[in-house]
Amino acid sequence: MTYTAENDKQYIESLKKKIDELKKEREATIIVHNYQRDEIQDIADISGDSLALSRAAIDADAKVVVFCGVQFMAESASILNPDKMVLLPVKEAGCPMADMVSKEKLCAMRDQNPDAAVVCYVNSSAEIKAESDIACTSSNAIEVVKSLKNKKVIFVPDKNLGRYVQANVPDKEIILWQGFCPTHIRVQEEEIVRAKNLHPDAKFLAHPECNPGVLKLADYICSTGGMFKFVKSSSANEFIIGTEMGMLYKLKKENPGKRFFMPTEHLICPSMKLTTLGWVAHSLEMLVYEIKVPADIANRARVTLKRMLEVTGEKTGAALTGY
Repeated sequence: MTYTAENDKQYIESLKKKIDELKKEREATIIVHNYQRDEIQDIADISGDSLALSRAAIDADAKVVVFCGVQFMAESASILNPDKMVLLPVKEAGCPMADMVSKEKLCAMRDQNPDAAVVCYVNSSAEIKAESDIACTSSNAIEVVKSLKNKKVIFVPDKNLGRYVQANVPDKEIILWQGFCPTHIRVQEEEIVRAKNLHPDAKFLAHPECNPGVLKLADYICSTGGMFKFVKSSSANEFIIGTEMGMLYKLKKENPGKRFFMPTEHLICPSMKLTTLGWVAHSLEMLVYEIKVPADIANRARVTLKRMLEVTGEKTGAALTGY
């Protein structure tokens, strides 16, 4: 068969139909992160930020949760939903930043700083959450750190988010883990300056995983959830988006009268783009790949997450914004 755009469109629609049928058969809910491919966002029952999606799964009337994201997100969903089957369509979909911290090295750092509290960004493995005192998201990291009695904090794994917290909580000593997001760290100050010169009326929204020099140029620093809220309420009509390009799809969909620009073509997370419609269909058909966190790790990690919820005043089933 000769390839045509029409053939491709028909194939996509046939996959979507198959996914819909399998979803009903499996009594499943499809949860999709904002950084996923456009066509994956189209099949979402629930879309949004990482931890918000994990919490939303609790209220989902489903036996099976298909998590279109990366490993640590599916782990959090499994931890918070022990009675549901949580599937990650592509088992290789990991997070390089989450892999930059190990249990052994974290425990060693903790031994060297016995008076420090360990705060872990949700972008970390279940094993690291189990070794931490409290979790945080990019939207509540400042509030979480301020809530601690400890004057010293070990912040893992993202050094840029940790620096952002340090700048806003000067009375705490933040010990930075030297991890980073390979996607956000690529953004250079000169790229933002160029984008601002090209679009002088645009507001620059930056994710706190970006370098400090980039954050200094931002009109607003926030999580992905914060970006949606800011754009919706802003009187501005143009925005430069300083996070993964998958955000553009939903931003344009929800704000048809506004314009969005990427400061660089490098803002692509390869791990987030691994999930395809074909893998989602395969996941539902074969019930793979199930993410199950060992009970001892899950129980301790759940405590870490619940401590964060207590600080932010969230109740069971409440939506959170993060990542």
